[in-house]
This record gives sequence, structure tokens and C-alpha cells, in this order.
Amino acid sequence: MIPTKDEAERLLKEAELCNPGPWGNHSRIAAHCAEKIAGACPGLDSEKAYILGLLHDIGRRFGVSHLRHVSDGYTYMMSLGYDEAARICLTHSFNNQSVKEYIGNFDVTHEELELINIELHKVIPDDYDRLIQLCDSLAGSEKILDIEERMGDVKRRYGSYPQEKWDSNIRLKEYFERKAGKNIYDIVEKEAYRL
Repeated sequence: MIPTKDEAERLLKEAELCNPGPWGNHSRIAAHCAEKIAGACPGLDSEKAYILGLLHDIGRRFGVSHLRHVSDGYTYMMSLGYDEAARICLTHSFNNQSVKEYIGNFDVTHEELELINIELHKVIPDDYDRLIQLCDSLAGSEKILDIEERMGDVKRRYGSYPQEKWDSNIRLKEYFERKAGKNIYDIVEKEAYRL
């Protein structure tokens, strides 16, 4: 279950009041990309993709965090009954379903890390999981970025970027380009889109 588009937008605005920062616009850009790509791919619902993109980082409402935003988002969405949004909060950071590939600090308790591991291993990834992972790798906080540029930015900020995750993001881009029959950057209107 997911919220309506209006409810998702309200949840994001409310979350930004709790913890202002560039993550809100990053979420909006990810949502835009998800909506556009889903609209170009048979079998995907563009409104659902938009909502999931909008809420993927909702755990940031609880403050500045790294890995904790994953467990916070998952727990928060589950508390509201939005299990599909909770799933995306969980899966968006783990292209290969491994916590080891997380880039950033492990600022979680033992119990939170256990929750992430247990729930992550229950997931059989689908195209919405893959789509939001891709869109997270395209969305800056001001504009749509070239995927290599975005990954390079993360590498500069955190000092590393696992090659397996880098390669996985490139494969996701290629996967959705094959499904849509078009270049991802054309689909998401990379050069024209601005918030």
C-alpha cells in the first residue's frame, strides 16, 4: 500500500519542516525521474513510481543521518501502513541487497541493523525497487545529473564508491533504456528539467 500523490507530497513537506535540507529537492527530482521512466516502460505505473521516488528518503525527517535514514524511513512508513513505500525506503540504498555496499556511516543500533538485514533479505526485488535505485543515482538536489557525475560526487563526499554498486547502477540504466527503447536522459528531460 502507498499513500496518494497528495498525501505523499504532504508527508515530504512535513518532513522537510522537521529536518530542512537539500534531501527534499533530491526526493522531488528522483520522483520526477521515476514518473517519466515508468511512463516510458510497459507494465509500470507512473504515479506509483512518482510516489515511491518522493518518499524513498523520508527517513531523513528524523534528522541528519546516514544508514539510519533507511531504518527510520522503513519504520515510519510501516507505522502509517504504507508497506510498499516502506520497502522502497529499505531497498533504495542496496542495489545488490547487501548492507556491505552502503556508502556512509553505520549510525544505527544493533537492533536497527538487524531489522535492515532481516527485512532486506525477505525482498525479491522488482522493477520499482530497481527504478528508485536508478533514480536515486540520477537525482541531485538542484537538477538531474549524469549517473557517473552523481556517483563521482558521492565518492568525493564519502571517500569511496564500491565498484560493484557503480557497475550495478550502470546496468540499471541500461536495463531501463532497453525496456523503454530510449535514452534515460532523454526520457527524464535531463537538459530541460529544473525544479
